[in-house]
Amino acid sequence: MLTDYVDEAEDSDFKPLTAAEAQQWRQRNPPLSLWKVLAGQVVAGCFVALAAGLLTGKPVMAWSAAYGALSVVVPAALFARGITGRLACTVPGAAMVGFFVWELVKIVVTILMLFAAPRLVPGLNWLALLAGFVVTMKVVWLALMFRAKRPLSA
Repeated sequence: MLTDYVDEAEDSDFKPLTAAEAQQWRQRNPPLSLWKVLAGQVVAGCFVALAAGLLTGKPVMAWSAAYGALSVVVPAALFARGITGRLACTVPGAAMVGFFVWELVKIVVTILMLFAAPRLVPGLNWLALLAGFVVTMKVVWLALMFRAKRPLSA
């Protein structure tokens, strides 16, 4: 079974890109800035918190939604800071290990923040918290969908 897969992989039409093709690909697919995504998440979190407060007329709903957004933004900021640090930018092996370490830190901080929510937000509404959390998290997908595409240069 495994040998069949290896044989198929060897027979595939895989062709590595030349330097010029790789450069063209990079121009068509510019990198997405973590900091811009994070800024978008902050804006979305503020919007959800404001909407929750205005639609329900209850400040606790706004605080709950805001805390849900913070449960995404704070860990994401730690992650972004960690993987864009000086060591991660200079040593390729450290960048790969750092990515996994900072992703683990992000997950742990998110879980801790969610466990701390009932103590930090009096009268917490879990539905509003979930709304803030989900909307803020989905900003990443919106950023990927609407990122600026550069036109091909002839």
